This record gives sequence, structure tokens and C-alpha cells, in this order.
Amino acid sequence: MKKKNKVLLVGWDAADWKVITPLMEAGEMPALKSMVEQGVMANIATLEPVFSPMLWTSIATGKYADKHGILGFTEPDTNTIGVRPVSVTSRKTKAIWNILSQQNFKTNIIGWWPSHPAEPVNGICVSNFYQRASKPIEEFWPMLPGTVHPKELTSVFKELRLHPAELTEAHLMPFIPNLDKINQEEDKRWEGIMKILADTATIHNAATWSMENSEWDFMAVYFDAIDHFSHLCMKFHPPQLPGIPNDLFSIYKEVVNSSYKFHDMMLERLIKLAGNDCTVILLSDHGFHSDHNRPLLLPKVPAAPAYEHRPYGVFCVKGPGIKKDERVYGINLLDIAPTVLHLFNLPVGEDMDGKVIQQIFEEYIPIKRIPSWDLVQGASGMHPDGLKQDPQSAQEALKQLVELGYIEQPDENAEKAVERTLFEQNVNLARVYMGSGRYKKAVEILEKLFEKNKEIRIATRLARCYYQLYENQKAEEVIKQTLLPDEKESMALKLIEGQLLLRKNKPKEAIKLFKEMQKKIGFSTHLLQEVGSGFLLLKKWKMAEKIFLQILQNDPDVAPAYNGLAVAYIEQKRYEEAAEASLNAIGLFFEFPMAHYHLGLALFHLNEFEHAARAFEVALKFLPNLAKARNYLIEIYSNHLKDAEALVKIQEVKDRVDTDSNEEFLLQQNSLDTQHLIEKHQKEKEKFYEGEIIIVSGLPRSGTSMLMQMLQQTELEIFTDNERQADENNPKGYLEHEAVKRLARDKAWLPLANGKVVKIISHLLVHLPSRFKYKIIFIHRNLNEILSSQHKMLVREGKIKEGEFRAGLQMAYKENLKRIAMWESSNSNVEMLHLKYAEIIENTEVEALKIKTFLKIKTDTKKMAEVVEKKLYRNKNND
Repeated sequence: MKKKNKVLLVGWDAADWKVITPLMEAGEMPALKSMVEQGVMANIATLEPVFSPMLWTSIATGKYADKHGILGFTEPDTNTIGVRPVSVTSRKTKAIWNILSQQNFKTNIIGWWPSHPAEPVNGICVSNFYQRASKPIEEFWPMLPGTVHPKELTSVFKELRLHPAELTEAHLMPFIPNLDKINQEEDKRWEGIMKILADTATIHNAATWSMENSEWDFMAVYFDAIDHFSHLCMKFHPPQLPGIPNDLFSIYKEVVNSSYKFHDMMLERLIKLAGNDCTVILLSDHGFHSDHNRPLLLPKVPAAPAYEHRPYGVFCVKGPGIKKDERVYGINLLDIAPTVLHLFNLPVGEDMDGKVIQQIFEEYIPIKRIPSWDLVQGASGMHPDGLKQDPQSAQEALKQLVELGYIEQPDENAEKAVERTLFEQNVNLARVYMGSGRYKKAVEILEKLFEKNKEIRIATRLARCYYQLYENQKAEEVIKQTLLPDEKESMALKLIEGQLLLRKNKPKEAIKLFKEMQKKIGFSTHLLQEVGSGFLLLKKWKMAEKIFLQILQNDPDVAPAYNGLAVAYIEQKRYEEAAEASLNAIGLFFEFPMAHYHLGLALFHLNEFEHAARAFEVALKFLPNLAKARNYLIEIYSNHLKDAEALVKIQEVKDRVDTDSNEEFLLQQNSLDTQHLIEKHQKEKEKFYEGEIIIVSGLPRSGTSMLMQMLQQTELEIFTDNERQADENNPKGYLEHEAVKRLARDKAWLPLANGKVVKIISHLLVHLPSRFKYKIIFIHRNLNEILSSQHKMLVREGKIKEGEFRAGLQMAYKENLKRIAMWESSNSNVEMLHLKYAEIIENTEVEALKIKTFLKIKTDTKKMAEVVEKKLYRNKNND
């Protein structure tokens, strides 16, 4: 397949044109200014919620978070009852680099969030765990396992890291010219700046080394520094905000601007290394309030710093075939992945939520399509199924393991952290559905959350969904249940209350309510927007115009205000101004059907019938039930354009590739040779083992106790403390040791098990350290039998009710078995014998001989076989 050109994708978290533009005009960001002049720039709309790991994964996949699976900053740990930073193993779909790897393009990914553990792509992957200095400089700074792919390059990238303590005053002076005025004992912001600088330099080092020392077709590098600098010091950015002390403003006012200038210097180097034949894309996932709209105080809610973010980030692209010195409108984060695929002349997945940004290209190139890249077989550089796991299902499985007694009861705080994380993930998922207009799906989640927790933020979102679905009575009930009089926190609910009044055609009451709210909370864009809507209902066009202009004077990037202004202008027959206002709204938010409709209406009255028809068609694409747009189209095609064929067209026709060529293309993908999941030529480090431990393992209630009883008849010593006595569930005893439950956090007891037989359930095997050799007898049993046995055991112990089954357990157990298979194949110190429970029952002596041969022991297999009682096979699956 012919490669169109190289692509460099550079991510600057939280970068904002409002900061960049004055710096470019002053000549202080020459690299980006040159890129803008040689290419195309735009605002890029973010997604809801504005949480970076979710957003950067949407950028990489072209899909909303419900499809890609990354739902926040943290997630439940799939190995223990606890919480961990979000991991790439939770991503459910292919990213750009997986698709390109599958098509034999060389891809390098540096620091993307999230990207740990590093994916085995066709190229280099350095994870987002790479740059953080976890130890003081005088201590050993380890490289976490899974940080670099391929592993042979670990030592190279290790040397490229920069520790904050290696920085000097000279490095800090551009950011803090008045460094000598800081009380360094009390004010530690300078330390934060050093850490951010060191992290950023480390990522840049890794990126430039990869570009210079490897072949690549696609390069993606992510910098989080602008976001971190902004959260730390945007409050000190000029102009000085009320309440900011003069001394602190004087010290820290240059930090944010200096961070942008530093990034421009790095960008210059990256562009030079990329070469003239490379398409360079620079973008941010959102912006950052830098003017009078900066919040001085943040609400006490999870991920509160996100309230400092602006909904529009930066987008700039230059390269072969890209327009020069142009600005485009109406793009969002979901459009990046489809556009990159189009640049490589590859089909766009029909399951992608984004679109190709066609307006950046000098020439129109038809878009190829494919049902889904996830259906294309072959090595893609994604982690194998054994490493991927749904965190929520995994937690249900771990909870059951605790109740069965196989792992220790977690710390109360850890359990609460998991519960809260799962709660927040569901909140975030509901917000994804709301942000993409899928309110019914959001309601399904929010109703359950509201039953558990009647927090204002949950109530507000549930009421908002009901409002959008025109379930007014339900919205009112939520407001009544939750509203806290005179509480600032409940203002969002009162806003919906006012909107319901507008819907009931009570604009005077609504405006009165909004103005009362405004007295309490001061200037509010949302409140003024609704006041403007009230005046539109009252047909007070001039008053509405005044309100919308007031909003835009405060913030010129409010799309609904432009739309409201367009309505006011149309009613005053000021159609050119209405068209301009509609275009401004669409430029900020392309998927805004009513803005397209009002544009069409203004153009219709200006007798621009062809352009009006296009606007109405786009409105119908986003809102198919918009009957008035359809009526105008019928009027245009019947009486003005006289186009009979167009009467049945209505919807925009998508570009499609020829069916035969598409089938041929899919055939090529399916014929790709499967690559090994682990590199063939990994350098094997010499290991020195402290001993050998024999392990019996499997899923809970799979027959591990029976195997332990068989081995008890041999000369081998059993590692057990006999704390767990025989009972009705296991009449012949468990032969366990309590220390095993602590394996995830405590491995100090392992030397005591050296040379002995110990029972460890499958979920804990991955925590075994590499300093021992392990001979593992792993027993497999029908999953339905296992679940039935577990259920009966828990019912007998009174821990659950008859017929009460946890959702997702079978899937979680299947994923665990896949993961164990992968763990086995990737650890040279592990040797496993796989046995089946049913065959041990039916052919006991034959299976006992397998065990004897595997362990190389001298024993009487008949004695081993005698302990197996077929009558204990009580949960046999007869299917």
C-alpha cells in the first residue's frame, strides 16, 4: 500500500488561542506562527466531561468514551480491591497507532495519556508513566515495568530522563525572573515548576531521540505541561485578578507565557526533525480560562480543576496538500483520528463518531469507509486479551473472592475508594451520553445514582435530562426533592426550574426568577442566556438582542448566544446580521441544528436559495424531526430552484467507496499474517532464583482443594497454617495459608514456602515476584459449575440470597484466564501443568501420573487417587 506521507501529531494539553495569539503577534512563538501561516488553524470543540484521559483517548480513537472505555482519571484495580491510575488496558477499541501498525506503518507514541503499559506497536511506545521522578536524585530511580516498548530500548530511554534536581536557577529564571524574592521554605510553587519542566524535557528527549533514531510514518507525542503550569499559576497571569497579592503576582506572572514559549521552542525542533514531507498536526484537548472568566474558587466536587478549562482548544495543521494561511470552523476532537486515517489513504471506520476534516485539504479526495477497524484481524499492537479487563467486572469478581475467603478483606478506605471510583465512572458515562445528546441512556444511569446519592450535581444532571426529553413533571419532582433554598450550589437546579417556566409559556415568571438568582450569584452566562430566551418568548426582540450582546461582550465564544442573537435579528428583518450571527454559532459548534436552521432562514429571506437549502439539509441531518426545515426545503426545491429530484434528496449524501474495491480492501486486511504478541528477539536477562515453589491454582471452587489433598499424599510438604478448617463446603479441608491472601501487598512470607506446595487462586498469580521459580498445577473447570458451586457456598454461609448472582462474573473469570495464559507465556520462571477437573474425577490415576511426571517426584499415584471422591462432584454441568 502506497504511503501518502508522514504525520506528526503533537498534543499540548489545555493550550488556548487566547494566550497564544498575543504571543504570536509579539513574535514570541515563531514556530507556531510559521505553522499557522503555512497551514490551517481552528478552534477545536472539546467533549463532555472535560477530563483529559477521556479526551485524549477520544482523539486517538475517533470515538466517544462509552465506546473506548476510558471513563476518568482513576479506575478500580483489576488485581486488588483498590484504585489505580487509569490504564490503557481498559481501552476497548483500536487507536490510530493500532490501525496503522496493522497496516505495516511504523508508529511512535510518546507519553500519550493513558498509554501505560506501553503497547507492542510496530515501532516505539513510551508510556505516560515514563517521565515522573518518583525518588530523590540520590536514590535509585526505577523504570516501571511496561514503560517502554520494545524492552530492548529501556536502558536508552532511562538515560534520557531528566530529574528535577538536575535543574538550576538558570532553567527557572525565564519562568520566575524574581526567583530571589520567593520564601522557598513556605512557598513551594517553584518546586512544582521544576517538576513540570523536568517531566516536559524528558518527554521531549524521548520524542526527538525516537524521531532521529527510528524509521517512522506516524509520530504522536503528548505534553501535559501547559495544563499543569496553568493550574498552578494561571491565577497570577496578567491582567491581575482582584484578591491576588501584588508580591505573588509580581513573582509568578510570567510562568504561563513562558510555558507557551518553551513549547514553541520544542515545536520548532520537532517540525525540523519531521521534515518538509510531513503533515504536522498540533492540537489541545480543551482550552484554559485566562481572562476575567478565570474562577477564583473551585467547587468541592470530584475533578474540580476541570472548571478552569475552556470548551475550545487549539488546532493547527500544515503539510503537503494542506491549504495555506486559512481558518476553518466546526471541528471537534472526534475528527482527528478519521482525518489521520484519510491522510494515510486508509478507510474511516463507520463506527467512529468523528468525521474527516475535509475543509483543510487543497483538493477533494473521496473518503473510503470500512464497517469497523475492530473487525479487522491481525496483529495491531494492542495488548492481548489476557491483559485487557473490564475494571467494573473485575471488582465484582474480586469482591466474590473475598467472600469466598480466597483473598483478604480489603482496607475499609480502599473499599470506599473503589465504590467512589465506580460511582464517578458512572457519572462520567452519563455525562458522555448527555454531551452526545443521548439523554435516555444518561437517564438510565442517573436514576440509579440518584437513588443512592441525592447530591445536587446528580440531581441537576437528571433534571436536565428529563427537561431535554420533555418529561417536565419528572424534572419538577427531582427539583422538589433536592432543591436547597438560598444555597448557591442549587442554582443550576433553579435554572432548570426557570427553563420549565419558559416551556410553560410563563416568560415573565421565568425572567423574574432569573433576575433574583442573578442578584445572588452575580454575572452568569447561563442565566443571561435564559433571560434572553424569555425576552424572545415575550417577542421583545430589542431586549433579547441587548442581553445576547451583553453575553458576547463578556465572552465571544458562546455559541447559544449567537444563535439567540440570530433569532432576534431575523424577527427584526435584519437578515444579513442574522446570517453572520448563525455562522459564528456554527463556527464554534458545528453540530448545532438550530443554528443551521436559522442560517437557512436568514439566507432564504436574502434569496440565497441554494445556500439556504444546504443549511436546512445540515439542520435535518442533526435533527431529522425538524419539520419546519423540511417544509422550507420543499418550498425551495418546488418554487425557487425547480429541482424535482432534490425533493427526495433532503439528507446529505455521504461519500462511499465502490463496493468491489471495498471488499478487496477488507480481504487484504484479513490476509495479514498474525504477529507474535511478544517480540521474538527480546534480550533475556540472566535471573538468579532464590528457590522453587510448587503452586496449585485455578479459579475459586475449581477443585484446587482436591489437588492439594492429592499432593498431601506425596513426600512434598504442604504450606498451610490450618486456620481454615474443613466444613460442609469442603469436607476434606482447604489446606490454605492466611498469608497468601496478602500476596498483592506482602511478599515477605514467600521464602517460607520455598520447596513446598502452596495454594494460590488464579487472580493472585500475577503478583508473584520474579526471584523464585514456580511449578504451577492449574486446574480448569466448567465456568457454570464454578459459579454454581460458589453460589451454593455463599448461600450456605448466609452471605447472599438464593438466586442472587453478581453480573459480569463469567466474563471477568474468562478475562482472568486469558490474562493468566499471557502471564504464563511471558514469564520464563513459570512452568505450568494444565489439568481438567472432570478428567481428574473420571481418570484419576492417569491425571495423578501427569502430576508425578511434571513434579519429578517419587510417589504412589494410587494413594493420590484414593483421596478423590466422585460423589463430591455435586455441581456437574450436564449441558
